[in-house]
Amino acid sequence: MTGGQAGSAFRFEGSWREFAPIAFTNLLLMIVTLGIYRFWATARARRYLWDRTRFIGAPLEWTGTGLELLIGFILVLIFLGLPLFALQFVAQGLMVRGHIGGAILLIITAYAALLYLYGLARYRGLRYRLSRTFWHGIRGGSDDKGWGYALTALWKTAIGAFVLGIFIPWSMTSLWNDRWGRLSFGSHRFEADADWRRVIGHFLLFYLLPVVGCVGGIGLVAGSMADGRPPSPAAFGTFILGAIAAYAAMGLIAIVYYAAFLREAIGSLRLNKIGFDFTARTTDWIMLILGHIALLLVTLGVGFIFIGYRNWSFFIRHLEATGEVELATLTQSTTEVPRQGEGLLDTFDVGAF
Repeated sequence: MTGGQAGSAFRFEGSWREFAPIAFTNLLLMIVTLGIYRFWATARARRYLWDRTRFIGAPLEWTGTGLELLIGFILVLIFLGLPLFALQFVAQGLMVRGHIGGAILLIITAYAALLYLYGLARYRGLRYRLSRTFWHGIRGGSDDKGWGYALTALWKTAIGAFVLGIFIPWSMTSLWNDRWGRLSFGSHRFEADADWRRVIGHFLLFYLLPVVGCVGGIGLVAGSMADGRPPSPAAFGTFILGAIAAYAAMGLIAIVYYAAFLREAIGSLRLNKIGFDFTARTTDWIMLILGHIALLLVTLGVGFIFIGYRNWSFFIRHLEATGEVELATLTQSTTEVPRQGEGLLDTFDVGAF
Protein backbone atom coordinates (compact mmCIF):
# COMPACT_ATOMS: atom_id res chain seq x y z
CA MET A 1 0.00 0.00 0.00
CA THR A 2 2.95 2.35 -0.51
CA GLY A 3 4.77 3.97 -3.39
CA GLY A 4 4.28 7.74 -3.28
CA GLN A 5 1.08 9.75 -3.66
CA ALA A 6 0.13 8.06 -6.92
CA GLY A 7 0.18 4.57 -5.39
CA SER A 8 -0.21 5.44 -1.74
CA ALA A 9 -2.94 3.98 0.45
CA PHE A 10 -3.77 7.58 1.44
CA ARG A 11 -4.82 10.13 -1.17
CA PHE A 12 -6.12 13.67 -0.92
CA GLU A 13 -8.28 14.63 -3.90
CA GLY A 14 -9.36 18.11 -2.85
CA SER A 15 -8.37 21.41 -4.44
CA TRP A 16 -8.10 24.92 -3.10
CA ARG A 17 -10.60 26.08 -5.74
CA GLU A 18 -13.21 23.71 -4.30
CA PHE A 19 -12.33 24.70 -0.76
CA ALA A 20 -12.35 28.46 -1.43
CA PRO A 21 -16.17 28.94 -1.35
CA ILE A 22 -16.29 27.06 1.97
CA ALA A 23 -13.43 29.07 3.42
CA PHE A 24 -14.75 32.48 2.37
CA THR A 25 -18.32 31.68 3.44
CA ASN A 26 -17.02 30.55 6.83
CA LEU A 27 -15.01 33.76 7.17
CA LEU A 28 -18.00 35.94 6.30
CA LEU A 29 -20.31 34.14 8.73
CA MET A 30 -17.71 34.32 11.51
CA ILE A 31 -17.48 38.09 10.99
CA VAL A 32 -21.26 38.50 10.98
CA THR A 33 -21.71 36.37 14.12
CA LEU A 34 -18.71 37.93 15.91
CA GLY A 35 -16.82 34.63 15.85
CA ILE A 36 -19.58 32.35 17.16
CA TYR A 37 -19.92 30.56 13.81
CA ARG A 38 -16.33 29.34 13.96
CA PHE A 39 -17.45 26.05 15.57
CA TRP A 40 -19.74 25.31 12.63
CA ALA A 41 -17.01 26.56 10.28
CA THR A 42 -14.59 23.99 11.73
CA ALA A 43 -17.13 21.18 11.30
CA ARG A 44 -17.92 22.26 7.73
CA ALA A 45 -14.24 22.44 6.75
CA ARG A 46 -13.57 19.02 8.24
CA ARG A 47 -16.48 17.46 6.36
CA TYR A 48 -14.92 18.64 3.11
CA LEU A 49 -11.35 17.59 4.00
CA TRP A 50 -12.38 14.17 5.30
CA ASP A 51 -14.63 13.55 2.27
CA ARG A 52 -11.78 14.34 -0.15
CA THR A 53 -9.40 11.99 1.71
CA ARG A 54 -9.24 8.40 0.49
CA PHE A 55 -7.83 5.38 2.27
CA ILE A 56 -7.50 2.43 -0.12
CA GLY A 57 -10.03 4.10 -2.41
CA ALA A 58 -12.74 4.66 0.20
CA PRO A 59 -13.39 8.17 1.59
CA LEU A 60 -13.29 9.19 5.21
CA GLU A 61 -16.39 10.72 6.75
CA TRP A 62 -16.60 13.41 9.44
CA THR A 63 -19.78 13.29 11.53
CA GLY A 64 -18.97 15.90 14.17
CA THR A 65 -21.14 19.01 14.46
CA GLY A 66 -20.58 22.64 15.28
CA LEU A 67 -23.00 22.39 18.19
CA GLU A 68 -20.85 19.69 19.82
CA LEU A 69 -17.79 21.92 19.53
CA LEU A 70 -19.69 24.92 20.92
CA ILE A 71 -21.02 22.95 23.91
CA GLY A 72 -17.52 21.66 24.69
CA PHE A 73 -16.13 25.18 24.59
CA ILE A 74 -18.87 26.57 26.86
CA LEU A 75 -18.36 23.81 29.41
CA VAL A 76 -14.66 24.58 29.57
CA LEU A 77 -15.36 28.29 30.10
CA ILE A 78 -17.66 27.44 33.01
CA PHE A 79 -15.59 24.75 34.73
CA LEU A 80 -12.10 26.02 33.90
CA GLY A 81 -12.23 29.67 32.92
CA LEU A 82 -14.22 30.95 35.88
CA PRO A 83 -12.17 29.11 38.56
CA LEU A 84 -8.87 30.31 37.04
CA PHE A 85 -10.23 33.86 36.88
CA ALA A 86 -11.16 33.65 40.56
CA LEU A 87 -7.79 32.16 41.53
CA GLN A 88 -6.05 35.14 39.95
CA PHE A 89 -7.82 37.53 42.30
CA VAL A 90 -7.23 35.26 45.31
CA ALA A 91 -3.50 35.14 44.59
CA GLN A 92 -3.35 38.93 44.23
CA GLY A 93 -5.24 39.31 47.50
CA LEU A 94 -2.80 37.04 49.32
CA MET A 95 0.15 39.05 48.01
CA VAL A 96 -1.41 42.35 49.09
CA ARG A 97 -1.89 40.96 52.60
CA GLY A 98 1.69 39.77 52.75
CA HIS A 99 1.03 36.06 52.38
CA ILE A 100 3.65 35.64 49.65
CA GLY A 101 4.21 31.96 50.35
CA GLY A 102 0.52 31.17 50.09
CA ALA A 103 0.23 33.12 46.83
CA ILE A 104 3.22 31.30 45.33
CA LEU A 105 1.81 27.93 46.40
CA LEU A 106 -1.54 28.82 44.83
CA ILE A 107 0.14 29.88 41.58
CA ILE A 108 2.18 26.64 41.44
CA THR A 109 -0.98 24.62 42.07
CA ALA A 110 -2.82 26.47 39.32
CA TYR A 111 0.08 25.93 36.92
CA ALA A 112 0.13 22.19 37.71
CA ALA A 113 -3.63 22.09 37.13
CA LEU A 114 -3.17 23.74 33.74
CA LEU A 115 -0.52 21.17 32.75
CA TYR A 116 -2.85 18.39 33.84
CA LEU A 117 -5.74 19.84 31.84
CA TYR A 118 -3.49 20.37 28.82
CA GLY A 119 -2.65 16.65 28.81
CA LEU A 120 -6.34 15.84 29.17
CA ALA A 121 -7.11 18.17 26.26
CA ARG A 122 -4.57 16.50 23.98
CA TYR A 123 -6.02 13.06 24.67
CA ARG A 124 -9.71 13.93 24.64
CA GLY A 125 -9.40 16.00 21.46
CA LEU A 126 -7.85 13.03 19.65
CA ARG A 127 -10.46 10.65 21.17
CA TYR A 128 -13.27 12.93 20.00
CA ARG A 129 -11.94 13.22 16.45
CA LEU A 130 -11.50 9.45 16.14
CA SER A 131 -15.06 8.91 17.38
CA ARG A 132 -16.37 11.22 14.65
CA THR A 133 -14.18 9.77 11.86
CA PHE A 134 -15.76 6.95 9.84
CA TRP A 135 -14.28 4.69 7.15
CA HIS A 136 -16.45 1.99 5.59
CA GLY A 137 -18.97 2.85 8.30
CA ILE A 138 -16.44 2.03 11.05
CA ARG A 139 -15.37 4.64 13.60
CA GLY A 140 -12.63 5.00 16.19
CA GLY A 141 -12.63 5.97 19.84
CA SER A 142 -11.85 4.75 23.35
CA ASP A 143 -13.60 3.98 26.62
CA ASP A 144 -10.63 5.49 28.45
CA LYS A 145 -11.66 9.02 29.45
CA GLY A 146 -8.06 10.17 29.80
CA TRP A 147 -7.82 11.00 33.51
CA GLY A 148 -4.91 8.60 33.99
CA TYR A 149 -3.21 9.78 30.80
CA ALA A 150 -3.46 13.40 31.96
CA LEU A 151 -1.72 12.51 35.23
CA THR A 152 1.01 10.67 33.33
CA ALA A 153 1.37 13.62 30.97
CA LEU A 154 1.71 15.97 33.95
CA TRP A 155 4.73 14.32 35.52
CA LYS A 156 6.39 13.30 32.25
CA THR A 157 6.03 16.81 30.83
CA ALA A 158 7.40 18.25 34.08
CA ILE A 159 10.45 15.97 33.91
CA GLY A 160 10.97 16.72 30.25
CA ALA A 161 10.73 20.48 30.68
CA PHE A 162 12.30 21.13 34.07
CA VAL A 163 15.30 18.78 34.18
CA LEU A 164 17.22 21.21 31.98
CA GLY A 165 15.01 20.14 29.07
CA ILE A 166 17.23 17.20 28.18
CA PHE A 167 14.43 14.65 28.62
CA ILE A 168 12.01 16.33 26.22
CA PRO A 169 12.48 13.66 23.48
CA TRP A 170 11.81 10.90 26.02
CA SER A 171 8.73 12.74 27.29
CA MET A 172 7.32 13.34 23.80
CA THR A 173 7.81 9.79 22.50
CA SER A 174 6.64 8.17 25.75
CA LEU A 175 3.44 10.24 25.79
CA TRP A 176 2.84 9.54 22.10
CA ASN A 177 3.02 5.79 22.80
CA ASP A 178 0.78 6.10 25.85
CA ARG A 179 -1.79 8.31 24.11
CA TRP A 180 -2.24 6.11 21.05
CA GLY A 181 -2.10 2.90 23.08
CA ARG A 182 -5.37 3.91 24.74
CA LEU A 183 -7.20 4.43 21.42
CA SER A 184 -8.72 2.11 18.86
CA PHE A 185 -10.36 2.07 15.46
CA GLY A 186 -13.19 -0.37 15.01
CA SER A 187 -12.39 -3.53 16.95
CA HIS A 188 -8.61 -3.04 16.79
CA ARG A 189 -6.45 -1.12 19.27
CA PHE A 190 -3.58 1.10 18.13
CA GLU A 191 -0.04 0.23 19.15
CA ALA A 192 2.96 2.58 19.21
CA ASP A 193 6.58 2.02 20.22
CA ALA A 194 8.38 5.23 19.25
CA ASP A 195 11.97 5.27 20.55
CA TRP A 196 13.39 8.56 21.87
CA ARG A 197 16.94 7.34 21.18
CA ARG A 198 16.29 7.65 17.44
CA VAL A 199 15.61 11.38 17.70
CA ILE A 200 17.91 12.45 20.53
CA GLY A 201 20.67 13.36 18.09
CA HIS A 202 18.45 15.87 16.30
CA PHE A 203 17.32 17.28 19.63
CA LEU A 204 20.89 17.73 20.90
CA LEU A 205 21.63 19.99 17.92
CA PHE A 206 18.82 22.26 19.12
CA TYR A 207 19.69 21.83 22.80
CA LEU A 208 23.41 22.56 22.54
CA LEU A 209 23.26 25.45 20.06
CA PRO A 210 22.48 28.11 22.73
CA VAL A 211 25.32 26.78 24.89
CA VAL A 212 27.79 26.93 22.01
CA GLY A 213 26.49 30.36 21.02
CA CYS A 214 26.82 31.77 24.54
CA VAL A 215 30.32 30.38 24.98
CA GLY A 216 31.36 31.73 21.59
CA GLY A 217 29.81 35.14 22.27
CA ILE A 218 31.42 35.44 25.69
CA GLY A 219 34.74 34.38 24.22
CA LEU A 220 34.47 37.00 21.48
CA VAL A 221 33.64 39.79 23.95
CA ALA A 222 36.31 38.67 26.41
CA GLY A 223 38.91 38.53 23.65
CA SER A 224 38.10 42.06 22.53
CA MET A 225 38.50 43.26 26.13
CA ALA A 226 41.79 41.50 26.74
CA ASP A 227 43.74 44.75 26.54
CA GLY A 228 41.49 46.44 29.11
CA ARG A 229 39.52 48.49 26.62
CA PRO A 230 35.73 48.17 26.09
CA PRO A 231 34.55 46.00 23.17
CA SER A 232 35.04 47.58 19.79
CA PRO A 233 31.98 48.42 17.65
CA ALA A 234 33.06 45.70 15.22
CA ALA A 235 33.17 43.06 17.97
CA PHE A 236 29.83 44.22 19.36
CA GLY A 237 28.26 44.15 15.89
CA THR A 238 29.64 40.68 15.27
CA PHE A 239 28.14 39.55 18.58
CA ILE A 240 24.69 40.93 17.66
CA LEU A 241 24.77 39.38 14.17
CA GLY A 242 25.88 36.09 15.69
CA ALA A 243 22.98 36.17 18.15
CA ILE A 244 20.50 36.79 15.31
CA ALA A 245 22.04 33.97 13.25
CA ALA A 246 21.92 31.61 16.24
CA TYR A 247 18.26 32.47 16.86
CA ALA A 248 17.41 31.74 13.22
CA ALA A 249 19.44 28.52 13.35
CA MET A 250 17.51 27.40 16.44
CA GLY A 251 14.25 27.75 14.54
CA LEU A 252 15.65 25.73 11.65
CA ILE A 253 17.03 23.00 13.93
CA ALA A 254 13.69 22.87 15.77
CA ILE A 255 12.08 22.02 12.43
CA VAL A 256 14.74 19.36 11.84
CA TYR A 257 13.93 17.79 15.22
CA TYR A 258 10.16 17.99 14.78
CA ALA A 259 10.36 16.40 11.33
CA ALA A 260 12.47 13.56 12.73
CA PHE A 261 10.12 13.13 15.68
CA LEU A 262 7.01 12.81 13.50
CA ARG A 263 8.72 10.31 11.20
CA GLU A 264 9.68 8.21 14.22
CA ALA A 265 6.34 8.61 16.01
CA ILE A 266 4.04 7.89 13.06
CA GLY A 267 6.40 5.20 11.78
CA SER A 268 5.98 3.37 15.09
CA LEU A 269 2.18 3.37 14.87
CA ARG A 270 0.31 0.15 14.04
CA LEU A 271 -3.32 -0.93 13.80
CA ASN A 272 -3.67 -4.71 13.68
CA LYS A 273 -1.69 -5.64 10.51
CA ILE A 274 -1.40 -2.07 9.23
CA GLY A 275 1.75 -0.02 9.74
CA PHE A 276 2.10 3.71 9.06
CA ASP A 277 4.88 5.94 7.74
CA PHE A 278 5.33 9.68 7.43
CA THR A 279 7.73 10.78 4.70
CA ALA A 280 7.96 14.55 5.19
CA ARG A 281 11.58 15.70 5.55
CA THR A 282 12.91 18.98 6.88
CA THR A 283 12.89 20.60 3.43
CA ASP A 284 9.22 19.66 3.00
CA TRP A 285 8.33 21.37 6.30
CA ILE A 286 10.35 24.46 5.40
CA MET A 287 8.57 24.75 2.05
CA LEU A 288 5.20 24.40 3.81
CA ILE A 289 6.04 27.13 6.33
CA LEU A 290 7.45 29.45 3.66
CA GLY A 291 4.29 28.86 1.62
CA HIS A 292 2.18 29.83 4.64
CA ILE A 293 4.18 33.02 5.11
CA ALA A 294 4.00 33.96 1.42
CA LEU A 295 0.25 33.30 1.37
CA LEU A 296 -0.34 35.54 4.39
CA LEU A 297 1.85 38.32 2.99
CA VAL A 298 0.34 38.29 -0.51
CA THR A 299 -3.25 38.22 0.79
CA LEU A 300 -2.58 40.68 3.65
CA GLY A 301 -3.53 38.02 6.17
CA VAL A 302 -6.79 36.85 4.57
CA GLY A 303 -5.08 33.68 3.40
CA PHE A 304 -5.12 32.33 6.95
CA ILE A 305 -8.44 30.67 6.01
CA PHE A 306 -6.46 28.26 3.79
CA ILE A 307 -3.84 27.30 6.41
CA GLY A 308 -5.89 24.38 7.74
CA TYR A 309 -6.47 23.13 4.19
CA ARG A 310 -2.76 23.32 3.37
CA ASN A 311 -1.78 21.55 6.61
CA TRP A 312 -4.23 18.72 6.03
CA SER A 313 -3.26 18.16 2.40
CA PHE A 314 0.43 18.24 3.39
CA PHE A 315 -0.15 15.63 6.09
CA ILE A 316 -2.13 13.26 3.86
CA ARG A 317 0.33 13.59 0.95
CA HIS A 318 3.16 12.38 3.19
CA LEU A 319 1.21 9.72 5.08
CA GLU A 320 1.61 6.13 3.94
CA ALA A 321 0.42 2.72 5.10
CA THR A 322 1.82 -0.77 4.74
CA GLY A 323 0.46 -4.19 5.51
CA GLU A 324 -2.97 -5.68 5.04
CA VAL A 325 -6.47 -4.48 5.89
CA GLU A 326 -8.77 -7.31 6.96
CA LEU A 327 -12.24 -5.82 6.47
CA ALA A 328 -13.84 -9.04 7.64
CA THR A 329 -12.29 -8.58 11.09
CA LEU A 330 -12.82 -4.81 11.26
CA THR A 331 -16.10 -4.59 13.13
CA GLN A 332 -17.78 -1.49 14.52
CA SER A 333 -16.28 0.06 17.62
CA THR A 334 -18.22 -0.50 20.83
CA THR A 335 -16.46 2.34 22.64
CA GLU A 336 -18.35 5.18 24.24
CA VAL A 337 -19.10 8.13 21.97
CA PRO A 338 -18.18 11.50 23.56
CA ARG A 339 -21.15 13.85 23.62
CA GLN A 340 -19.21 17.14 23.54
CA GLY A 341 -16.50 18.44 21.26
CA GLU A 342 -12.90 19.26 21.94
CA GLY A 343 -13.52 22.22 24.24
CA LEU A 344 -10.30 21.81 26.22
CA LEU A 345 -8.27 21.43 23.05
CA ASP A 346 -9.86 24.56 21.60
CA THR A 347 -9.24 26.51 24.80
CA PHE A 348 -5.53 25.66 24.77
CA ASP A 349 -5.38 26.62 21.07
CA VAL A 350 -3.97 23.27 19.94
CA GLY A 351 -4.22 22.95 16.16
CA ALA A 352 -7.40 21.11 15.23
CA PHE A 353 -6.00 19.81 11.97
